[in-house]
Amino acid sequence: MKNKFPLSRYLLSFMLLLVSLVGLCDGGAGIIQKKVDLRMTNDLGTGENINVHCKSKDHDLGAHLLTPNQYFEFRFRPNFWGTTLYFCRFWWGNESHWFDIYDQNRDTTRCDSKCWWMVGLVGPCLRDRNFGIYDLCQNWNDEKYNDAKYLEGSEN
Repeated sequence: MKNKFPLSRYLLSFMLLLVSLVGLCDGGAGIIQKKVDLRMTNDLGTGENINVHCKSKDHDLGAHLLTPNQYFEFRFRPNFWGTTLYFCRFWWGNESHWFDIYDQNRDTTRCDSKCWWMVGLVGPCLRDRNFGIYDLCQNWNDEKYNDAKYLEGSEN
């Protein structure tokens, strides 16, 4: 008896599905998330430089020194499961603070593909995508990161 669905038919179906998914990569609503452009700007207002060191579970972005009004920016694609998290340590003078700069559950609807933050003395403020102003302000998450595993490698 001859096979009614030869391997080539399955392969063709798989290829069509793959092409459809790739087409959704940069912007469509669908399985594959569009890239996020994340930017943090030194807005201390004191003339001081700010150090920033960001990490995720899988990526260490290293330490960066930001002069007043200078920014650090990176792009990434959030994961399918909705669990992408980038956390950063900010330090200047005698101050040191932590913040979840991108939490997929919190930020998917708030900043879409541009998550731009102004980092000030009392915490970071997110740019409101509807009005273009930095008025979505947050407190530092210092208590969450009082654990040696987060401090490791953050003093560069």
